[in-house]
Amino acid sequence: MKLGIVGSGMIVHDLLSIADQIENLELTAISTTKRSEAVGTSLARNYGIKKTYTDNEDLFNDEEVDTIYVAVPNSLHYEVAKAALEHDKNVICEKPFVDTAEQARELKQIANDHHKLIAEAITNIHLENYAHIKDALADIGPIHIVILNYTQYSSRYDSFLEGEIAPVFDPKRGGGALMDLNIYNIHLAVGLFGKPNYVHYQPNIQKGVDTSGILTLGYEDKQAVLIASKDSFAHQRSFIEGEKGTVFFDGSTGTLDNYTIDLKAGASQGYNFNSHSHRMVSEFTDFVKAIDSHDQELVDKWFTHSLTVMEVLAQAKAN
Repeated sequence: MKLGIVGSGMIVHDLLSIADQIENLELTAISTTKRSEAVGTSLARNYGIKKTYTDNEDLFNDEEVDTIYVAVPNSLHYEVAKAALEHDKNVICEKPFVDTAEQARELKQIANDHHKLIAEAITNIHLENYAHIKDALADIGPIHIVILNYTQYSSRYDSFLEGEIAPVFDPKRGGGALMDLNIYNIHLAVGLFGKPNYVHYQPNIQKGVDTSGILTLGYEDKQAVLIASKDSFAHQRSFIEGEKGTVFFDGSTGTLDNYTIDLKAGASQGYNFNSHSHRMVSEFTDFVKAIDSHDQELVDKWFTHSLTVMEVLAQAKAN
């Protein structure tokens, strides 16, 4: 994969810090705004990126680049991804995918028309622990209660209270706890249990944005409570509770660093099958393999999952 990056924010820094761990990934180019040109130049120098641009059009016209990583504010995902696809590039788009399911379907159609692939970058469903937790559900089921918690006191929250509104707290730019943090919980719940029968969101609103909130997903035989907070501190623990036992894990639902199976019969054991210490290595390893081999079936499976998540988000924002 010959990757062109659009953006220079924290998530780009994260990816570049572990890019050398991803086989067959070539850092070909990066495009930033003119205001962030110095940042882009510094990143290119520090991580061996061949070319820098301050105009996305120039990046999209670079014939050496075959895949674009869209890592811009949430509200810009759709237009940047669409432009990249129309320039015959594969696209990896950061979470949350786009604003609406309709936009997601449109991007997928453009990708199909251009014989390109598009995938959402969401860490947890590509982790080995996720696959093992999914397998373990049969050992503790039937499952009736799910509690997923991603609480992370935002480094920008104090400034937000003082009136400085960063993109992660700007609802016009796709900010807020639902889109920034609860998106991980939604991906996890949809991946493990499928599409819910109903969705209800109860947010805490400050300055017009949800700084925290509780999302309830109702299934025929279980209830899931998804907690996300950018305005609170907590030692996070998530639970999947069944008649025969419980799976629980501490920390971010985006990293799934380890988990424990606690059986009613008495056995309790911790596990960690993740191959890498950084959450992004597994997902980008998967993306490189799928795009380099043009694995349409696998990428379509990822898209179907992302589309279901978009539909859940739409219901959450509607109530």
